[in-house]
Amino acid sequence: MDVSIIGGTGDEGYGLTLRLARAGYHVTIGSRTAEKGSAVADTARETLGHDANVDGSSNQDAATADIVIVTVPFAGQAEIYRSIKGHIRPDTVVVDCTSPLATAVGGRAWQVVRPWHGSAAEQAKAILEQVHPVRVVGAFHTISGASLQDLEHDLESDVLVCGADKEAKAIVGGVIDQIPNLRWVDAGDLTQARIIEPLTALMISINRGYKIRDAAIRITGRNAWGPPG
Repeated sequence: MDVSIIGGTGDEGYGLTLRLARAGYHVTIGSRTAEKGSAVADTARETLGHDANVDGSSNQDAATADIVIVTVPFAGQAEIYRSIKGHIRPDTVVVDCTSPLATAVGGRAWQVVRPWHGSAAEQAKAILEQVHPVRVVGAFHTISGASLQDLEHDLESDVLVCGADKEAKAIVGGVIDQIPNLRWVDAGDLTQARIIEPLTALMISINRGYKIRDAAIRITGRNAWGPPG
């Protein structure tokens, strides 16, 4: 299964690239230019070993993968989705990781703005569905780019995954489970992104207050639940 990361040259996207490639996935880093994507892919292979299955391309070419993970700042999210909407296949699972932080309007990273559609993930779905129905889920909002890139330390977190398509959530959950010590939690419909996305600001505030970078979310009692219904 091929995974592309739109915004893979940024902190979170690059961190996910490293973790997923190390887990055995073929990862394509998408960027505004294919040259930049390829350059960052070269850096990833230098970090992981030259046999790591990482490539770079333009965002448009990367958008044709089986799973497309979008890790871009909220300020540029709508523009990015408009640029790739014609390249997303109907069966592609799109994972939106965007958090609507106030930095998009000149504010602070530990403050939140409210998108017109209710959440960034719902905004992404609305833009993509101008072409055809899509399978959008929200995930990875509570894990920092710094933690993802620190390969010397295992991650220790639950990943809250929301979306209307249960199969799409399970596909994303299967990818998450391949990263050691990460667990996925089915958080419900895509509207739950309205609650989950602001947790990024909470994590930033906690990290800032305690001068750390790896604050994370764990849902207690998880082991007794069994698979989501």
